Amino acid sequence: MITKRFTFLVVFLITVVAGICQDVSEKISFTKRMRVIIDNDFSGDPDGLFQLTHLLLSPSVETRAIIGSHIGIKDFIDPSDRQADNAAKKAKEVLKLMNVENSIPVLTGSNLAMQNDSTPVRSDAVDFIIKEALRNDTKLPLYILCGGGLTEVASALLTNPMIAGKFTLIWIGGPEYPTIAYPPPKASKVEYNLNIDIHAAWVVFNQSAVEFWQVPRDAYRQAIVPYSQILLKVKPKGQIGQFLFQELIQLMNKLHRVGETYILGDNPLVLLTALQTYFEPDPASSSYQKLKAPRINSNGQYEDHPNGRTIRVYTKLDVPLMFNDFFMKLDLHHQLNNIKK
Repeated sequence: MITKRFTFLVVFLITVVAGICQDVSEKISFTKRMRVIIDNDFSGDPDGLFQLTHLLLSPSVETRAIIGSHIGIKDFIDPSDRQADNAAKKAKEVLKLMNVENSIPVLTGSNLAMQNDSTPVRSDAVDFIIKEALRNDTKLPLYILCGGGLTEVASALLTNPMIAGKFTLIWIGGPEYPTIAYPPPKASKVEYNLNIDIHAAWVVFNQSAVEFWQVPRDAYRQAIVPYSQILLKVKPKGQIGQFLFQELIQLMNKLHRVGETYILGDNPLVLLTALQTYFEPDPASSSYQKLKAPRINSNGQYEDHPNGRTIRVYTKLDVPLMFNDFFMKLDLHHQLNNIKK
């Protein structure tokens, strides 16, 4: 009797495990809904690496290129003069760990900010943005996702102003709007990403007509995760999970700060693109206001510009959707890799 029960239990467990494996390995066929170019300072704050991983795990998005961009001169995270090169190397590490290193071009942006608001930098990244924006062989909308400075996209807009109507720019950056939110205590005088290249910000805000969705500091600071979730939902998830965990821990150790949370402020770039609604596509669960684009002055602050174009300024992000999706996709990726082994 015991032998029969044991045999039944073994058969049952094998059946259950086989069913789970089949469920995990089944791939849903997603239609590509949009093209994206990812432009981020991957050698800086590791939140860009989390965003890159999340987007690469999103099957409805066609990632056309990844651009490694610079941060501020002698930034404490990467004080070198090869920040864009280092950013591209970090992006390539992510692609290799996810076994997609040969399918997406990784381009190196400028290692320096623009010298003024009329002289673009020259790079393969700038050329690629222009070429992709001018394509006429596809109807997929193009989004350029910037999680750091705006050097490359501003330079592309200056080099060929005709591309301004060909894509939507989504940027993580800029200070709070006084009518919407208060700055955090001890806020930097100039918001971090804006300060990376203020001349590029002048081009985008003050001169360009590009369609623009902004996620300012009060919005991207909502993308907060507890360290406990990083330990349980990221670290154990294979090589890529371990890599992301180590990148974050190295920075936390460098900062000598004992905190229980971290802001993964670049992941909204995925929320606002890959996680748009099925019908009438749009980031329906996140809130924004339509405002006249202000001018950015020499101090990195907003100035009223009544004749500015209308832009989206996000005020409330669907953080549960964003991080639930990230953690689940990371887990599925890990399970699929285990099955293949």
